[in-house]
Amino acid sequence: MNVAASGCEQGLIDRAAILDRFDGDEDLLREISSIFLSEYPSLLDEIRTAVDSGDPKGLERAAHSLKGSVSNFGASAATNAAYTLETMGRKQQMTQAKEALNELVLQLYQLRPELKELAANLCD
Repeated sequence: MNVAASGCEQGLIDRAAILDRFDGDEDLLREISSIFLSEYPSLLDEIRTAVDSGDPKGLERAAHSLKGSVSNFGASAATNAAYTLETMGRKQQMTQAKEALNELVLQLYQLRPELKELAANLCD
């Protein structure tokens, strides 16, 4: 199926642009989406643990990993939220980390249904 011509509603991610990033390989996109959905909760837990324990290096590392993964989907709000946490960790500025974590959680929560749709069937 051609996602660009499928008439899928535009949401938090641009499905046609993402598919283009994967050179039109729908199976690979489904697989990467599925892997992200299964693995991001553990990265989020690492971020949460780093924030709760005041571990800036752990925060930087986990947020960087999550940022790289979510950026594959062109989800700028979630990517930016992860980047904010990564930067906080790098600069060892943890005072607003809980608020930034809440923003990341919100962005991922909003993104999840679209990623589940990608993992399932690319808008069939």
